[in-house]
Amino acid sequence: MDIKVENLTKIYGTEKAVDSISFNVKPGEILGFLGPNGAGKSTTMKIITCFMAPNSGDVKIGGHSINNNSKDIKRKIGYLPENNPLYLDMPVLEYLSFVAELQGVEKDKIQEKLVEMVMLCGLEEEKHKKIGELSKGYRQRVGLAQAMIHDPEILILDEPTSGLDPNQIIEIRKLIKELGRHKTVILSTHILPEVEATCDRILIINKGKIVADGTSESLRKQAQGGGFIRIKIDGEEDTDKLFSSFMDLKSVTKVDPSKEDKYVFNITGGDGLTTQKEIFKLCVKKKWTLLEMTPVETKLEDIFKELTTN
Repeated sequence: MDIKVENLTKIYGTEKAVDSISFNVKPGEILGFLGPNGAGKSTTMKIITCFMAPNSGDVKIGGHSINNNSKDIKRKIGYLPENNPLYLDMPVLEYLSFVAELQGVEKDKIQEKLVEMVMLCGLEEEKHKKIGELSKGYRQRVGLAQAMIHDPEILILDEPTSGLDPNQIIEIRKLIKELGRHKTVILSTHILPEVEATCDRILIINKGKIVADGTSESLRKQAQGGGFIRIKIDGEEDTDKLFSSFMDLKSVTKVDPSKEDKYVFNITGGDGLTTQKEIFKLCVKKKWTLLEMTPVETKLEDIFKELTTN
């Protein structure tokens, strides 16, 4: 089931938390929804899940507007909010059974769904404990289970791996990727390597506006030509002469001398392969010994920082 966000705006007092944003999520797509704290991520997700109403704009779920079909839309969505509100005095199985009834799961299928969720979310050893007795990581698993127990077509997950250890993160990541084959997923997280490992597409929001939308590969290509080349020269050559010689190359757009080693340079070029060839030919011509020439891809962290710090 697809999600279509159209000119969505949400205002708190005089502040626009979400400022006329539009984007689509296709069925079977996992969208990584990124942004710094206060960027408008959680507000957008709360509107999509019909938790709150926008000031203007619309969200259409499978062609149906949240403005007049919120009750039906809620049945199609599984939502794990950032703060993961749970009834701490309830045992895990009792709570999940309660949620299943709320979500309209048929009574004769509730037990089957409980077994499925316990297995999927790794709750076997903790299923008889009260939620208040669980670690943060296991509470997060319970939150994931309640979001999925009614087999929704759409999953909205706000920081789903918060509080999990590295092994648990890998397990939940695999689970989300598996779910993404059959469901539409919006995943918000601050763990950027997790986004690259899990998501088909990345959308970055800052100050209520969308500042990037694409695959991790396409975002890298847009950012400073996709990366730079790290080179190291052996010898006693004049570093100013090295710098000016590299800058004179046709394909080179930027040369950054390293602070750690005066014979190391980070060189940005319009075409990585052409730039590498020109550097190599220059070193041969000048009889410089080239000790290192390594292409360095722009990291998603660098792209995120560049887009959200202005």
